[in-house]
Amino acid sequence: MSLSPSARADLLLLFVTMIAAAGWIFSKEALQEMPPLLFIGVRFLLAGLVLLIPAFRGCQALFKQGLLPVLRLGLLMTGALLCWIMGLYQGNHLGEGAFITSLGVVLVPLMAWLIYRERSPLSTWLSLPVAIFGLGLLSLEGGTSLAAGQLWFLCAALLFSVHFVLVSRMALVVPALVLTAIQLSVVGLGGILASALVESWPDEISHTAIGWLLASAFIATSLRFAIQTYAQSLAPASHVALIMTLEPVWAALLAAMIYAEVMSPLQLGGCSLIFMAMLASRWRWLKPLFRSLRSRNRR
Repeated sequence: MSLSPSARADLLLLFVTMIAAAGWIFSKEALQEMPPLLFIGVRFLLAGLVLLIPAFRGCQALFKQGLLPVLRLGLLMTGALLCWIMGLYQGNHLGEGAFITSLGVVLVPLMAWLIYRERSPLSTWLSLPVAIFGLGLLSLEGGTSLAAGQLWFLCAALLFSVHFVLVSRMALVVPALVLTAIQLSVVGLGGILASALVESWPDEISHTAIGWLLASAFIATSLRFAIQTYAQSLAPASHVALIMTLEPVWAALLAAMIYAEVMSPLQLGGCSLIFMAMLASRWRWLKPLFRSLRSRNRR
């Protein structure tokens, strides 16, 4: 029995969220032996070079049109990912970090309004105080302020939200594969340059750490983006919006299984509120999905 395009897309997107969550584990393990900035640089340079192969002709055409706007987006993505990897490096709780980083989804409507004055439904604005309250609960876990790792993750979420808004406009005129390949390559070069300036590189890296690095580059980055781009072309926005919210959930579950991470009541409450805010912020996409499910049940 063959699956419909929509069902196939749902399964692929679910697989993408699992790959993305596994990427947190791959990165955490690689950081045991590699400096964080060097790791992010090598990881994304390898991933970018892999995607540049099928995107080569498109990149040639883009060179003629003007590459500077895409390079600027790559620099913004570099800042976001450097903040993310520093959060992962300094943070004490991987699952919590995944939910804080996912705040970027909630902040997208705010950034779209600030940058382009785009109007958003009321549900997206109602999600903001819920997310802020959830973040407040997480800050209470260690006192009355955010820890260093939490602050890095929050900075990453802010930059990711701005990047998402700008990329959405750029994707209207630049093919997705070309846009992704160039940005990942810029992140790789930027990470390696930043590492060369501020980090000391290890004399030797074990085969195990290299394995985690390659898994991060080729599975959690190249493969993930390739599958995600294909699946999004098959699925309605409501399905994509709902399924992609599962990444922090899978990351928290993997952290619990592998590192025996246990969330305190405050952490669990804060992460739950952030997850609720993520769903609320995507309500305009989820509402048609729930309506279709209701109609099916009535039949």
